[in-house]
Amino acid sequence: MASLTPISQSQTLFNKTQFLANPNLGSDFLPKKFSASFPKMTTRFPTKAAAAGVVSATTAEMPKKRYPGEAKGFVEEMRFVAMKLHTRDQAKEGEKEVKEPQERPVAKWDPTLDGYLRFLVDSKLVYDTLEGIVDEAPFPSYAEFRDTGLERSEKLAKDLEWFKEQGHAIPEPSAPGVTYAEYLKELSEKDPQAFLCHFYNIYFAHSAGGRMIGKKVAEMILDKKDLEFYKWDGELSQLLQNVREKLNKVAESWTREEKNHCLEETEKSFKHSGEILRLILS
Repeated sequence: MASLTPISQSQTLFNKTQFLANPNLGSDFLPKKFSASFPKMTTRFPTKAAAAGVVSATTAEMPKKRYPGEAKGFVEEMRFVAMKLHTRDQAKEGEKEVKEPQERPVAKWDPTLDGYLRFLVDSKLVYDTLEGIVDEAPFPSYAEFRDTGLERSEKLAKDLEWFKEQGHAIPEPSAPGVTYAEYLKELSEKDPQAFLCHFYNIYFAHSAGGRMIGKKVAEMILDKKDLEFYKWDGELSQLLQNVREKLNKVAESWTREEKNHCLEETEKSFKHSGEILRLILS
């Protein structure tokens, strides 16, 4: 950093010393009428602008704070936060303690067919809501997520029709699904960052842990029946990658504060999804 010592004083003293103490300076370098008087020395302090410049330079030199996963794109930040909200049995990065029945390993679950039907019905309501919001696109960025191949509403409709054909009564949506659907509608109209947090967590969680749960439950109560809910048209990994890229692109226009706001919504997404998942055990 540059010194803030005033230069006028040191320069004057330097000149004075040259004239009086340097033996190599002959009379030709002195004015004919030499005067021993010198200008009055004054102390100058840096102006506010100069001081601000020093502070700004110091601030600019400070390293920028990096958020976990930021170097790979915003979706990686979202994934990092989501993993922390899993238990250690669910994910190696998990930090959450097991408190609810659905947070135990699936092998220890005791699912019921009626409960599983309620889970599927409430899940369909949530996916119907998500896909309807994206189609209407109250914010233009939502239109990026139409026809991604991850949509589940039609698949769930086929599964529920199959259950009906087997003689099972299809229940009406229950409180967990209705509450979550209403919350998503409210968010989508005023808070796109929070809404897209739920969009990401719902679809990506189903493609990972959701598939594992579906397989285990099918082994326990459905004679290993493969439901359409757990099938995708096309390569799932590529479908997910396409959505990752779209989410990263949308998030590029967000401020750091908006990104943090999105990440902070993750816990609410897990709360609502967990209440629906618990229906399997009811």
